[in-house]
Amino acid sequence: MNKVEICGVNTAELPVLHNKKMRKLLAQIQNGDTAARDEMVQGNLRLVLSVIQRFNNRGEYVDDLFQVGCIGLMKAIDNFDLSQNVKFSTYAVPMIIGEIRRYLRDNNPIRVSRSLRDIAYKALQTRDSLAYKYSKEPSISQIAEELKIPREDIVFALDAIQDPISLFEPLYNDGGDPIFVLDQISDDKNTDTQLIEGVSIKEGMTHLCSRERMILTMRFYEGRTQMEVADEIGISQAQVSRLEKAALKHLRKHMAIS
Repeated sequence: MNKVEICGVNTAELPVLHNKKMRKLLAQIQNGDTAARDEMVQGNLRLVLSVIQRFNNRGEYVDDLFQVGCIGLMKAIDNFDLSQNVKFSTYAVPMIIGEIRRYLRDNNPIRVSRSLRDIAYKALQTRDSLAYKYSKEPSISQIAEELKIPREDIVFALDAIQDPISLFEPLYNDGGDPIFVLDQISDDKNTDTQLIEGVSIKEGMTHLCSRERMILTMRFYEGRTQMEVADEIGISQAQVSRLEKAALKHLRKHMAIS
């Protein structure tokens, strides 16, 4: 009843593979079993569908995105390392996203020089490689060191290939408050920043716990992103976002009382 066809595939009938079965298939694939590879691809097409949903607002044909996502899936299947204690989906999703983003960049009407694109693609490949190797998102400095390219060149190249997006586009949601693009950047004109910079706020800061004070100081006095704060104090970005919102709420409350 819920049949939707993409590239001739009936999405309502797509199979689902469990992790144990996938690892068995991956072992067979690495021994040259093409039938196992086909089964692995079919069993993960739902994963491709879930990924391309986040690109629905780009004005691209779903069929095109699906085909490009399948290329990313096949690359993930061919390059997956069974010796690593990582779920296949954890490895495959960034590969699928990366393939789709490369497709969107190559078809972007805003032209970017070949040299900048080359640097950007090398940086993205190195980022994925380092993230997979260390199970942690690498910093720009680490990527620059790995490529032996100045950090500023990496930043400039990555900025050049980015598509414009809304500041209120959600980046992550774990069932609680979503993290928006706006949460990732600092803004000198932001109302919360102006509050914290005010003299009267210093009194309100004394009513916060030490962790809340630290997060607000790093975010608004030092201009760090939530990801940088999370790395610094050893918690997730989602936790930083929740603590930041709670701290600002407490701060406003104390300001109203005073």
